[in-house]
This record gives sequence, structure tokens and C-alpha cells, in this order.
Amino acid sequence: MHTKVVFHTMKALNSFGFPVLRFNFRGVGLSRGEHERGRGEADDVRAALDWLENEFHLPVVFAGFSFGSAVGLRACAHDPRVPALIAVGFPAAPFQGPDEEPRTYEVGFLRDCVKPKLFISGDRDPYGPKDKLEALVAQLPEPKKLVLIEGGDHFFEGRLREMRETIEAWVKQAI
Repeated sequence: MHTKVVFHTMKALNSFGFPVLRFNFRGVGLSRGEHERGRGEADDVRAALDWLENEFHLPVVFAGFSFGSAVGLRACAHDPRVPALIAVGFPAAPFQGPDEEPRTYEVGFLRDCVKPKLFISGDRDPYGPKDKLEALVAQLPEPKKLVLIEGGDHFFEGRLREMRETIEAWVKQAI
């Protein structure tokens, strides 16, 4: 919630006057509950959508970073309150600790999603290798866009401006 990537994504969306909600998933920071490896966290996204709907009564542009992008895409792809999706640093090849069960973020649910979709990643992101991201996005229906930020890593170190400008330009065109 407090990474520079999330902050700059929030600023990009807020520049259009969109209200922005950043939150921790269950078991993160001061949030209650236990991390459920993406299963329960989709419910966290749905709860956030419910709150935004009750507070603002506006369509929601979903934007998530890394794990949050994978979970949020699943929760928002077919939700009519969400007309557009942004995945920043999508973990096409996620980190796996030595004692963890394998992590994969399957995206078959997006194969019939005709909402505008932006995937943005650094071209040096070890969790989003270019070939895996290109293959993933290629199987999705239009409208879709994949942008690889030259020299960017998973946290877009030294490339946050380019990441933010990419989001801003896409939102202008997509919404």
C-alpha cells in the first residue's frame, strides 16, 4: 500500500479526479485475518468495491500492483461496476520461497473480458518476464495493451515517471 509504485499509480488516477482507495489485504500491516494466497483476498477487493460504490456511486477503474493486480483482475474482470482494468507489475512468474507451494496466477477468466486492459511492467522485472507477459496478453481479447518500461524493474526504480505517464495516457484514451 505504501510502495512508490502504488503511490504513483494512485496519483495518476487521482489526476483525473477519480477517488482512490488503497488498502492492505487480510493479514498485511494492521489488517485482520490471515493471508490466503489469493483466494480470500479477492473477497477483500470485492469489499473495497462495495465500499467505493456506497461512498461515491461512480464506476471504478481498477489498478493493482503485483499480487494485488493478479487478485484484483480476478475480482473485477466481470464486475459491471469496473469498466477498465490496470495491472502494474503483473506476476507472470511470481516469486516462490523454498518452503512455499508453487504460485501461479492463471488468467483464463480474462479470455472473455472485453473491458479495456492495461498491463504495464518493467522490461527487467524478474516476476514479469517479457515473453510470459506477451504470451499472456496475446491470448486476451481487445481492447488490451502491454507496455514494457525500458530499464524498469519490478518496482520501476528510476522509471516511476514513465510508469505514471503511461497510466495517465492510457486512461485518457480508454475512458
